[in-house]
Amino acid sequence: MGKNDNTIFWAIIACLLWSTAYSTIKIGLQYDSPLHFAGMRFLISGILILPFTVKPSIYFSQLREHWRIVFWVTFLQALLNYILFYLGLDIVPGALGAIIVGSQPLVTAVVASMMDNSEKLTRRKIVTIICGITGVILISAGRQALKLGSSIEILGVLMIFCANIAVAISNVMVSLRSKGINPFVLSSSTLFIGGAIIYLLSLVFEDIPKGPKPTEYWVTLLWLGFMAAAAFSIWFRLLQRPHVKVSELNLWKFLIPVVGAILSWLLVPGENPEWLTIAGMIIISLSLIMFYKNGIKHRTV
Repeated sequence: MGKNDNTIFWAIIACLLWSTAYSTIKIGLQYDSPLHFAGMRFLISGILILPFTVKPSIYFSQLREHWRIVFWVTFLQALLNYILFYLGLDIVPGALGAIIVGSQPLVTAVVASMMDNSEKLTRRKIVTIICGITGVILISAGRQALKLGSSIEILGVLMIFCANIAVAISNVMVSLRSKGINPFVLSSSTLFIGGAIIYLLSLVFEDIPKGPKPTEYWVTLLWLGFMAAAAFSIWFRLLQRPHVKVSELNLWKFLIPVVGAILSWLLVPGENPEWLTIAGMIIISLSLIMFYKNGIKHRTV
């Protein structure tokens, strides 16, 4: 990433938005089934982006011209990823789920190196990933005991890990094959279509809780809808930039558990800072700072 552009700034903004998802999804799942909740969230997201896209004629023209990338991103990012993510998160202990989700930069780096010859697994990148995952483990261990119990929880771990793979493949495809399509058209169409399909699946396969929902549920749903609309639009725009490497961009996702822990301290009663959590935050922050500081040195030598 070029040192004079705003890629890093917008990557951090997107990750700050995503960092609110983990705790808010858990709140929503107290009152709704996983697929029904996810489907409604992404329907809202797709609709929220529409006013910021292009004229309807251009919108549908771009969908026809770039239908392949729209299909694959919808399938991988909106459907496969979020169906597995919501189902897995619903059955996996919180701390363990956070670690599996936090491994996404590692999965993305490996997948990117396999799909794109320009994405090399350099020593600098590997060290940063190892430090990042170490930090995620410490943050999770500090907030909650790490344990894996029943076979259903092992299935949940596999679901979340497969969701990470789907996201990684989708990110690389957006970087390599989405040139020419407006990023807002791509994000709105994939989120809306994916949300509609997930919602229909929920009507067939889930026992959706009946009765009125509390205000907390609706506030959570609206925030998640807005957050996904903003974060994905930013992320797709960054992935389309010619100088951006998918694996390096995804390293910023190590910030998500850091900010998530801070939000829990501020918002959740009984959540207090732990030394393990603080140590994990420091490791992640220093590893990211050193990665990009060394990267700037390499480009200016």
